[in-house]
Amino acid sequence: MLSTLYAAAVRRRRERYASRPELRLRLRRPVISVGNLAVGGRGKTPVTAYLARTLLEMGERPAILSRGYGRSDRRDGVVVVRDPEAIRADLPRAGDEPLMLARQLPGVSVLTCPDRYLAGRLAEHHLGATVHVLDDGFQHLRLERDVDLLILGREDVARPITLPGGRLREPLDTVIAVDAILTADEDVVVDAAGEPPPLFRLRRSAPPPPPDDRAALAVAGVASPGRFFDDLRRAGWQLAATLPFRDHHPYSARDVAAFMRRARDAGAARIVTTEKDFVRLLRFRPFPVPIEAVPLRVEPVAGDEFRAWIAGELRAARDIHG
Repeated sequence: MLSTLYAAAVRRRRERYASRPELRLRLRRPVISVGNLAVGGRGKTPVTAYLARTLLEMGERPAILSRGYGRSDRRDGVVVVRDPEAIRADLPRAGDEPLMLARQLPGVSVLTCPDRYLAGRLAEHHLGATVHVLDDGFQHLRLERDVDLLILGREDVARPITLPGGRLREPLDTVIAVDAILTADEDVVVDAAGEPPPLFRLRRSAPPPPPDDRAALAVAGVASPGRFFDDLRRAGWQLAATLPFRDHHPYSARDVAAFMRRARDAGAARIVTTEKDFVRLLRFRPFPVPIEAVPLRVEPVAGDEFRAWIAGELRAARDIHG
């Protein structure tokens, strides 16, 4: 019952923005939104990173607009986490995912602000942005977008129940609002009214193999730590123990001391973690036990086809809006 009421409320919200265009703000440069329906990890941030790299290779000057979830320093205004030349903010002001993106993407601007229109205006006027990537933007209806990319998982389609009984933030039928669907699951099929949007399959790159055969302690505070641990094992890592934490866990000195002890007790020569976790651990350096960050990369299987499609969508947006 509660899920049905929640679904009706979010449908009404989307219908309200669709019927009242004056409620939506438009930036001068095209906006590409990357989002999902479900709470938790579906690969939004790796897809955002891939998209920013692709746009940079196409000659664009992309700006990633993020709300900066998990920031401990929530000062007003826009935080420039990275401009095209250098990183300009620390973890408390940036948040873990924006800082991770800033470290991964030289040449790309990364900005955080609850008001992503304001962040976009700053990126256009002061950082020379030619296109915006709206990270986790499907539900951010206040900002007009030119391309809506939605990441779906098999669980979203197999159990399409909204909060609080399920994991979806919006009903599955809102896929009619998207321009393309991205999925890493082969068995995802979406029934949409009329012509379905293009569907691009994603592949997750395997972690790099370990540098040697010595055991490691794996630590992860992400949406699906178990999947990260399984990926490491498949890549040949010998895991002496695993330590899962909740997503965006704010590591403390006590946490770090505890898993350093755990590593020594388990006979682990190193600690392996995700890039997102690593940016939350940087302030505790130097580490008594070495910590290695393993990258997670996601990209379309048909990379050339996706790139051509994005280029066409950008040309169409510029033809319409100038």
